Amino acid sequence: MLRTKWFAMEPMSVEDALLQMEMLDHSFFLFCNKDSSVYNVAYLRQDGDYGLIEPELT
Repeated sequence: MLRTKWFAMEPMSVEDALLQMEMLDHSFFLFCNKDSSVYNVAYLRQDGDYGLIEPELT
């Protein structure tokens, strides 16, 4: 079964997204990057560092 969750998203900086991810204790966080107006995914890497997925729109 698939659960759907709805929530409001405000554009934010990468730094704010990382803070939100840490506060929620999640390993990834989808957000709208305020600098590019594109959805990005911040994630916790296995080595303990952070990663960022920035799609290239074609």
